[in-house]
Amino acid sequence: MNTVGEGVITRSTPYGVGPALDRLEALLKSRGVTIFARIDHGAGAAQVGLAMRPSQVLVFGNPRGGTPIMVATPLAALELPFRALAWEDADGRAWLSYPDPRHLAARFGLTDVQVQPLVALAALIEQAAG
Repeated sequence: MNTVGEGVITRSTPYGVGPALDRLEALLKSRGVTIFARIDHGAGAAQVGLAMRPSQVLVFGNPRGGTPIMVATPLAALELPFRALAWEDADGRAWLSYPDPRHLAARFGLTDVQVQPLVALAALIEQAAG
């Protein structure tokens, strides 16, 4: 799929949903990025008796990079902290999706300097995808 559309970048990953986010989480932690939450949508669905393919979201960031963005454009806080979604399609393939930093820059009128921390996080997501 490897697509960019509607402000979301999606990349295939050979690791599966849980392992892909494990890789990303470890990489982010090694770079000093704070992990705020990991949400397992599939587990939540199972708790209420519903079936759902594996789907997990990792929420992460760094106040040093995100705060200047939110100071410049308070509505950008709707998109921060940054996040990545690992999900499985109907064929059992795993994917990593995340907000396109360039789309966020255009949406909120951010400069290249302001959006750079998000570009750096996107590069780590790409690295974790394999």
